[in-house]
Amino acid sequence: MISNRITKGINGSANIPGDKSISHRSIIIPSISNGICEINNLLRSEDVFHTLNAFKAMGVKIEDNQHNIIIHGKGLNSLEKPHDEIYLGNSGTSARLLTGLLSGQKFRSVLTGDKSLSKRPMKRIADPLKKMNAKILTNNGTLPIIIESSNLISSNIDLKIPSAQIKSGLLLASLNTEGTTTLKEYKITRDHTETMLESFGANIEIEKLENTKIIKIIGKKELISKNISVPNDLSSSAFFIVSALINKNSHLILKNINNNPTRNGIILALKKMGANISLLNQRSNNNENICDIDVTSSELNGCELGPEFADLMIDEYPILAIAASFANSPSIFKGLNELKVKESDRLKLILLNLQNCGVNCKVKDDDLYIYPTKNFNFINNTIQTDFDHRIAMAFAIMGTKIGPLNIKDSESINTSFPTFIEEFNKLGGQIF
Repeated sequence: MISNRITKGINGSANIPGDKSISHRSIIIPSISNGICEINNLLRSEDVFHTLNAFKAMGVKIEDNQHNIIIHGKGLNSLEKPHDEIYLGNSGTSARLLTGLLSGQKFRSVLTGDKSLSKRPMKRIADPLKKMNAKILTNNGTLPIIIESSNLISSNIDLKIPSAQIKSGLLLASLNTEGTTTLKEYKITRDHTETMLESFGANIEIEKLENTKIIKIIGKKELISKNISVPNDLSSSAFFIVSALINKNSHLILKNINNNPTRNGIILALKKMGANISLLNQRSNNNENICDIDVTSSELNGCELGPEFADLMIDEYPILAIAASFANSPSIFKGLNELKVKESDRLKLILLNLQNCGVNCKVKDDDLYIYPTKNFNFINNTIQTDFDHRIAMAFAIMGTKIGPLNIKDSESINTSFPTFIEEFNKLGGQIF
């Protein structure tokens, strides 16, 4: 894929796909609930369809009418033993959430993934599940994972690693566990799982203290299905937002965007940098905050973000680094250790690719320093992505300002935003 410079700005209204995190949960939770769930605006991407196909393989009746997905759930213990290994492609969300859910089922299952997913750490979910008496065997801490049938026991677990995937896996395991399981969270992570479980009638109690969030869930209560309308994805929106900010004569309106306060760090960070962003028509849908976003070209200033921002926007640092490269002053982004264990080592790739584009930047410990320049001197215009969709899209936006950039392995974009190129070019982009 080649991304080239644009000269007339980005203008219009893009069709942003459904939220990826919520889409995964919109398949998982109705599949173990009682009743029929109609899902509108599900993200139709490779990652999400790996989750969908996993539940089909476990006997769940799922209809795809193109306009919506209909799931016929039959309860917590209705899943059937799959005939084969469950292949999850590149989806870390699928792997960690299903590890939790399947640890309490009455059959043996095996989870596998592609080359990239098979390198990602899975002990972080396996170890706390073992405290609940789960029988899980990893491949030296990675996939494939073998999950044996087990009677889980309720537990008190401190979440040492700030991860919505770990928390969600444990919550899903707790649903089918006798007694009360208590999770203590010391840093903010996405709350889509507990939000949806509440709406489906789970016996869940959430207490928010000054520095701690305590979640208590009493297992064995059956869930009742309800229809879901998936809001559009803020993470996917971020690429369009930054493109409008850094390219002159741009104006975008993005509609029905999820503005969940546990993951809106990209908006907060860009506003801190002076971005002209307005949140319009703010409302609630399925207990999620929704808004429309109005964004115009802006003169950005650098900023310093502490580690707490990483909890709110770990997926958005690749595109935020692009914005910072065109600011009027330096930026420092601190505490980015979790970037090293995403779909790729994102911290390494951000540094490598920015430097190849002529940006003066460095990484010290887990902190990223970016020193903007008005004159970009290419070292290499080939962008290494290691099959990471967010690296690919972020540097596609970089190319619209300095292009041309040759984005390697850009097919990875299909894991989260299959229509990215089409939508971007409709607004004035030059990606081929």
